[in-house]
Amino acid sequence: MKAAKKVSKGTKAGKMTKPKRTAKRLLVAANQAAAAEAARRARHLKALSCVSGAERELEELVFGDSLNGEEDELLRRLAGPRRVTAAEEKNLQEESSDSGVENEAKRDLLLKRPAWVDEDDEAEENVDMTHKYRKVLMKSDAETMLTKKKLKKRLEEQFQQAMGGVPAWADLENRKNSKRTSSDSDSDEEDDLLRRTGNFITSSESLPRGILKMSTCPPANQERFANGKLVTVQFHPSAQVVMTAGHDRSVSLFQVDGIRNPKIQSIYLESFPIYKAHFSTDGEQVIATGTHHRMFFVYDMMAGSIIPIPKVRGVEEKFLRNFELSPDGSFMLLIGNSGYLHLLSMKTKELISTMKVNGRCTASAFTPDSSKIYSYSKEGEVFIWDVRSRKSLHKFEDEGSLEGKCIAISKNNQYVACGSSSGVVNLYTTDVCLKENRPKPVKAIMNLVTSATCVTFNPTTEILAVASRDTDEAVKLAETLFIFLKEDTGENEPVTEVKTALELFTVLP
Repeated sequence: MKAAKKVSKGTKAGKMTKPKRTAKRLLVAANQAAAAEAARRARHLKALSCVSGAERELEELVFGDSLNGEEDELLRRLAGPRRVTAAEEKNLQEESSDSGVENEAKRDLLLKRPAWVDEDDEAEENVDMTHKYRKVLMKSDAETMLTKKKLKKRLEEQFQQAMGGVPAWADLENRKNSKRTSSDSDSDEEDDLLRRTGNFITSSESLPRGILKMSTCPPANQERFANGKLVTVQFHPSAQVVMTAGHDRSVSLFQVDGIRNPKIQSIYLESFPIYKAHFSTDGEQVIATGTHHRMFFVYDMMAGSIIPIPKVRGVEEKFLRNFELSPDGSFMLLIGNSGYLHLLSMKTKELISTMKVNGRCTASAFTPDSSKIYSYSKEGEVFIWDVRSRKSLHKFEDEGSLEGKCIAISKNNQYVACGSSSGVVNLYTTDVCLKENRPKPVKAIMNLVTSATCVTFNPTTEILAVASRDTDEAVKLAETLFIFLKEDTGENEPVTEVKTALELFTVLP
């Protein structure tokens, strides 16, 4: 019985060790197969290194690539996971520690820790509120002392109450949010443009083609008509005000509303019939010259005072009548007798320099940038002066002019209009006037039968108005944009198309 038990125990042990031996044999067989495959690959690579390139390509084409991906994957699985050596593990630990140090340094920079901490700053400090500059911040008589934090909050409340809220520059969170959303603003605008419907086209500032309608309004000076001849009617440069001046020795200002046109003010210059009056460029002054005087007046509208300029030192003229003001408000040009042009400073009303043209100067005009002066002589010659150097740049002859009367330069510095005693107004381009001595006009306007005494352009340089003092209703409007003259077609039809008001008034005898 004992022998039988021992035999049965031996058979059980044999059954237990048999699977273990089978696994060992499979592992050994796998290792041997891997070693054999590695040896085969080495022999194959050695043989490939000896053969030519053509033979190698032919062999790979017939038998396939020796480095097959599926075989490599099978061998890696049989070999198991790759073991990491001690040296590689040490390198990995050093790299991880370095990255940790870098991250910690970045966190320290972002936190911006202070270099030191002062204990006195953390202590609560009270402020005396009974000081004369802090009494206004007290809400009750009991608040004789406040901490710095409460005082700071009280000051912030007072500032916000005075400003009506927190200003945009003081709201840091909104500024940050605005910076974040600025990149998306363009796309949002495009989306908003596509989401809504409406009229995206605004009205043009240019005059429309076709018939422009005109309507008659009440007289601008209906609350005070002049007792004599009016010599100047002008709009204020920026306000809705009209100025009138004439031989009745008065200058009047009217508020233009198209209905009542109430009078604002009238000033009276004793024994001084006005020859010409003009607003200054900033609209704060009115300069007025007389018919037979060497002096002129300056009316300061802001101060409400009348300043007489008895005589300009260096200007030897019997009468001072005609003058022009530069668009930039720096200069005043007095047109004297015998061809003299006196350039004055608008600030001091003192003489800067004197220029001289051949013959007698009848009219002058500044360019829009105030850099040049065009002077029109009685002989029909136009002189171009440089304001800075006061030297003559060029001279040209007005074609067919018997006697020069008036000159005007467009607001865009593109055209020059010259009116003569024969009623002809020649329109030139400024480029040609600066180069040629006898330029050809772009258009000759011959619709006046009397002397052309006034020419002016509208602000958009689309219409040129020509007028004459020698007869009633002698006004013609020329469309400079198309160089086409629109004449009066009948009593009940408009002279031309007008959408915006022209700064032109005909002075009638």
